[in-house]
Amino acid sequence: MNVENRSLFIADNLDVMRGINSECIDLIYLDPPFKSGKKWKAPIGSPAEGAEFKDIWEDEDIKHEWHGQIAEEHEELYQIIQASERIYDKSMKIYLMAMTVRLFEMHRILKPTGSVYLHCDPTASHYLKMVMDDVFGKDNFRNEIIWGYADRGRAPTGQYPRKHDTILFYTRTPKNLFNRQYLALSEHEIEEKYPHTDENGRFYWHSKKQNRKAYYNGQGKNVLSHWTDISIINQIAKERTGYPTQKPLALLKRIIEASTNEGDIVLDPFCGCATACVAAEQLHRQWIGIDISPSAEDITKLRLDAETEQVRLTAPNPSQRVTVRTDPPKRTDDMRDAIQIRLPRAEAHKHTLYGQQEGRCKGCQVLFPFRNMTIDRIVSQKYGGTDRIENMQLLCNACNAAKGTGTQEELIERLRENGTIQAA
Repeated sequence: MNVENRSLFIADNLDVMRGINSECIDLIYLDPPFKSGKKWKAPIGSPAEGAEFKDIWEDEDIKHEWHGQIAEEHEELYQIIQASERIYDKSMKIYLMAMTVRLFEMHRILKPTGSVYLHCDPTASHYLKMVMDDVFGKDNFRNEIIWGYADRGRAPTGQYPRKHDTILFYTRTPKNLFNRQYLALSEHEIEEKYPHTDENGRFYWHSKKQNRKAYYNGQGKNVLSHWTDISIINQIAKERTGYPTQKPLALLKRIIEASTNEGDIVLDPFCGCATACVAAEQLHRQWIGIDISPSAEDITKLRLDAETEQVRLTAPNPSQRVTVRTDPPKRTDDMRDAIQIRLPRAEAHKHTLYGQQEGRCKGCQVLFPFRNMTIDRIVSQKYGGTDRIENMQLLCNACNAAKGTGTQEELIERLRENGTIQAA
């Protein structure tokens, strides 16, 4: 592992995750923006004052080369992401692309026994599930956890009130670590299920037909995939910071206890007000947090001191044991999976060009898979054309053959004449 415990990065999580060694994280919990179309800001006077983030997705939030990366490595997924623009809107496509390149890195850095929990809501959960089915594999899908909570919010006209979030639980491989979780039974439930007591006061159930006894072992009942026993944070809760999308510690503790053991490494790439980091510290796990907002440093340290205990009296406060960094880590493992094949200079532009053209041929304007696109110099080297990206475009194989050594204007005119594209 090339990142030490209690590291907090104030940086873009994509850059940080690209610098983490492969297969070294036990659990990733992410509570990313939900594609709400809103700007969030913590109220003045709250511990999280100054924390804010934008959940509005525009062209500037993605890089052109991401198109090519996704299209080359996950062709079917790229088609799904492209289709989301027609089904929903362009901002959904941008959001899914931004999430997909990050999920690529999460898959790489998870241990074979590792798990990932993606927290979302009904706005994009169904789209994100298709992305995760492709990145992590549909056979590594474990649960769609529904976190239902009571709230006094107004009921929208013509529909049921929305009072739940979705948590998508996937694993790196079928050999994931999982510690089954239990809910304590109430006295009434114990007496109902185990109606008898022995001379030591232990509750048991007796089957006369089988002539056997089953004693209550204190474990309770299995936690199912529908969680209604954990409430949202109320206005007077001690853990409340005022952070716009803060989740309760109890929620994160359940996830961490289920999918890690003591000493394991927990990563939260959208750590915000550090709930996952605080929960990991309380449960004696190692942790790494990442957030783009500088306010994450103050709120993380404040919560660690207020909500966790010192390891020993001579140790510094928890906040003093946090390493805050703004630079991404540098990988120290075998980086063959991260090194790009050394392409000719022109070919190195293919990912970016594919994004600029959004997968469409510059000739016929038809959407093509990445593999069916060919680099073409607008002005050929014979006439002084360079290998700079400004002189490059992508053509489908048919258009590239039709263009030959001719000019782009000649190609377009030929395509208009044969009816492939409409005349201007």
